[in-house]
Parts: sequence; structure tokens; C-alpha cells
Amino acid sequence: MAETNDIRSKFFDEGKNITTIARETGYDRKTIRKYIHREDWNEEVVDDSRPSKLDPFKPLIDQWLENDKYQRRKQRHTARRIFKRLQDEADGFDASYRTVCTYVTEAKRRIYQERRGFLPLEHIPGEAQVDFGEADFIENGHRVHGAYLVLSLPHSNGGFLQFFGGQTYECLAEGMKAIFEHMGGVPTRIWFDNASSMVAGIEADGERKKTESFARFVNHYGFEAVFCNKGAGNEKGNVENKVGYLRRNYLVPVPEFSDIRQFNRQMLETCQGDMERLHYDKKQLISLLFEEDKKSFSELPSVPLDIRSEHSARVDAYGKITLFGKHRYSTVPRLAKSTAVVVLRAHDVTILDENLREVAQHRRLFGEKEQEAMDWIPYLRQLSRYPAALKYSGIHAMLPDPVKDFLENRTRRERGETLRVLSDLTDQSDFPSAVQALRQSMDLGRTSPDDIKALHARHTDQWAGIEHIRVGAQIPHLDPIRTDVESYDRMLVAGESR
Repeated sequence: MAETNDIRSKFFDEGKNITTIARETGYDRKTIRKYIHREDWNEEVVDDSRPSKLDPFKPLIDQWLENDKYQRRKQRHTARRIFKRLQDEADGFDASYRTVCTYVTEAKRRIYQERRGFLPLEHIPGEAQVDFGEADFIENGHRVHGAYLVLSLPHSNGGFLQFFGGQTYECLAEGMKAIFEHMGGVPTRIWFDNASSMVAGIEADGERKKTESFARFVNHYGFEAVFCNKGAGNEKGNVENKVGYLRRNYLVPVPEFSDIRQFNRQMLETCQGDMERLHYDKKQLISLLFEEDKKSFSELPSVPLDIRSEHSARVDAYGKITLFGKHRYSTVPRLAKSTAVVVLRAHDVTILDENLREVAQHRRLFGEKEQEAMDWIPYLRQLSRYPAALKYSGIHAMLPDPVKDFLENRTRRERGETLRVLSDLTDQSDFPSAVQALRQSMDLGRTSPDDIKALHARHTDQWAGIEHIRVGAQIPHLDPIRTDVESYDRMLVAGESR
């Protein structure tokens, strides 16, 4: 009836002709004329046994939909696409778009066995759902396309989020660990999707084989991990709604911060405060329902789990390693052409030498693009041996312009000596302090290695200095000695004459 009213309104109220209405609605002209000129509006009994113009083409439509079962969901036929193909490819096709649309809807339900609705469920206190959402954030002025982990509690409709650069196991586990510790307990059962960070494979009986790291996490915190059926996002609909809710309410405008860890701690408090509102259905404060959730939680383990994964990586001739085929990290020159141990955490990457001593640490890189994290400071010593390469290294960009000019005007040997001093002093304190000592020596016109080291020692409180001698009261007071310069001159002349 709504469609009939729409056709009549277009004709009688908007003054459109039958051709225009047919183009806008997809109905044929005969049907439109029938609705326009109809006088008897008594309810009709529809005879579904009547032949349809679409009947000869239904087997073809079914075949297209059967073939779609083996295609990506987003590359399957829509009703509009089927209608267009029938117009272009099927001889004698003369059915309306509405007829095609109605049949395609029914055929998809039959062929794909699509469900018409969902069974409403009661959510048990103490259970949770986990999922990731994608969002941008700005950290230290750099825009990052990252991810945020959301843990929701369907019984209370409470939820928490944590920001990360990606959706790896380390991010998942670190986020859940932080949320567990904030809540003061662990949900008894948690629902997940089938992400590769958790699921290594699906057995013939549908049982999920957990990755070793995720299985260790589950055992440590003692909860039951439940995985949704593939393509059945509605099985964890609460967290999917919570992902959207938190994005709309707390991630707009794009968050800006200098420390992602501190921001995540603040977000836990923000999400806690969001519980001081009524549940959408139960008409109770979410915070009160959350207390019911907490009563069903398991206790936190006495020892927190160190969320990390270890890998070995080959160091190339430039002292760099490559992870996942696209992310490069610098190490130290002495590790070139050897093997290093790499420790991955949610926010950083630590590189260890063969004796498991830390040699470098970087902020972790995420994403599909090739990226590089380069720390030039460990290369200072090697650069002192090849001082001509200074302008082509990252160290050059880190130096103040006066220092650049100073080094540019030094001989190759002098430049190498100065860079070696900067390397030694950086090892003792840090690079800025070493550069500051060099600048002070330049201002004083004393730029030898010993001068630079002495100024650095004074600047970094390594200068012992000499204390002033304080004379005690027992020492007698002496009057100042009066100096007669002329007497000395006479004595000098007399001495020379003898």
C-alpha cells in the first residue's frame, strides 16, 4: 500500500507523467496506470499460482546465486545487478525490477539458508565479549591509523577500550590484561572472533586450535575462550555495538596525546565514568549492573603475565633487521651479518645480542606499508671512522647548525676525532649533553678532545673541582705586606752589578 500511495502521490501531487514514474520506481507502465485509475480499494485476495513474467528466468537467477556461494560476500550479485544482467543478457526479459527484487530476496534465503531473525538471549553476569575497532589517533604530532580493543560486558552493557597501533596478539593480550587489572577480576567466559592472533586453525569438528601464545594467556588468566561461528557477528553483537558507541562518543574528534600508555590509563577511567547512566533496557544504572558482573569474576592471578613474543632475526650488513617482510629496525654495527633476538611487545620492539643483552629499543611499527625505525646514536663510533659520510647520515640532521658548520670546516682527521669524542661522551651520559659540551668548547675557542671532555665533565657534575681552603680561627692574623716596587728595582740592579 505504501508503494501504491507513492505512485499516486507522484502522479496527482507532484504532477509527474507515467514514463517518469516508471523510471523512478521500476514498475511497468501498465501497473502504474492500474494504480492511478483504480477505484475499488477493497482488499484483494492474491493468487500466487498465477504465472509470472519472471518464471522463465528463475533457473538462471538461481544458477547465478549458486555460483555466488563460492565468491566473496561483497562480490556477490545484488538484486539490482541481477536485474541489469537480465536486461542485457536474457532474451525476452520484460519483468519489473520490483518483481526481480522480491524473487531474489526469497531465493537468497533458500540458497544461502539465511536466517530471517535472531533469537533473543539472556546475558549471564560475568561474561564478556572482545573485538577490535579501527580509528585514527595523533601521537606526538604524528597521525596513526591504529586500532582500539574493546571488552564489553553484555549483562551490564559496560565496556572498556585500549588504543594500539595494530591488532596483533601482543596488542590483544596487553589490552585485556590492562582491563582485567582495572576491573579487579577476570570474566569467566569471553567471546571472540576467529582472528589469526588467537586461532591457528579450525578442526574438522569446528573446534578452534588456539595459537600457543593465546593458549598460554587463557590458561594464565583462567577464563573460557568461546569463538563465534564464521560470518556470525551477531553472536557477539554487544561488543560490536560497543565498538561503535565508544568511537562516536570518545574518539571524535581524533584523539591527540603524547604518551599512548598514559592515554590508555585515562580511557579506563573515562569508560568507568560512562557507566553512570541507565541501561538501555533494564532501566538501572550500568554501574550497579557492573557490580553484579564483578561478583561473578574470577580472581586475578598472583603474578601478572609478561605479554611478549620472541623471534630470531638475521641482521644485514647495515646492522638492520626486517620483521614481517616490511618493518626494518636498526640494531648496532657490531651485530652486522649475525643473528639477533627480537622481543615484541604491544608498543615497542627490543633487540638483544647473542648474550641476551639489550642493544636497541624502538617504538613498534604497524601497517602494511614498508617502514623503518632508525636510531643513529649507536652508529656514532662507526661514523667516526668514516667522517666523510656525516652529511649522509641521520646524525647530521640531529646536530645544531653551528656544530654542522664547525665539523664541515675541520680536516677529515679532526672531524673523526670530534665524532669519536661525541660517541664516548654519549656513552657516559647522552647525546644532547655531549653536543652541549662541544658547543661550549666552540664558544671558548678550545676544541681539543681533552677540552670537550673537561667541559662535559663539568656540565654533567662529573667535575671534582677544588674546594676553597677555609682558614680556622687558631691561625694568627697577618697584616697585609706592603710592596715597595722601587726597592725591588734597586735590589735587582745591585744584583746585576755584582
